Amino acid sequence: MEILKERRKLREKVINEAKNWARNLPFKASIILIGSYARGDFNLWSDVDIVLISELSGNPLDRLKKIDYPPGFEVIPLTPSEFLTLLKKKNPIAIEAVNEGIILRDDFNIRKFCKEKEKKP
Repeated sequence: MEILKERRKLREKVINEAKNWARNLPFKASIILIGSYARGDFNLWSDVDIVLISELSGNPLDRLKKIDYPPGFEVIPLTPSEFLTLLKKKNPIAIEAVNEGIILRDDFNIRKFCKEKEKKP
């Protein structure tokens, strides 16, 4: 039981760190934690997978250069239209963000897509 407590504490710590990082970004963004930390099945080698939806310009590498993110974070920078396109195409990352992701900040109201998904049979 002690191991489970430690894992819960570690997961909570990582989620709080990600929320603090998301909260302090100086631009409009929706940030969703996905992957093993969102699901709870992380291990020692897991990174912190983040979908960053913002209006940053340039290609994805240029967008990454414009933000400062903590070590161990794997950030996937998307524009709102790119995210919607991926969602329509049923891209695994977008689907995971909507179905299993933990929304850390939601300036673009991505939460509504999660609720719409819940309503569909």
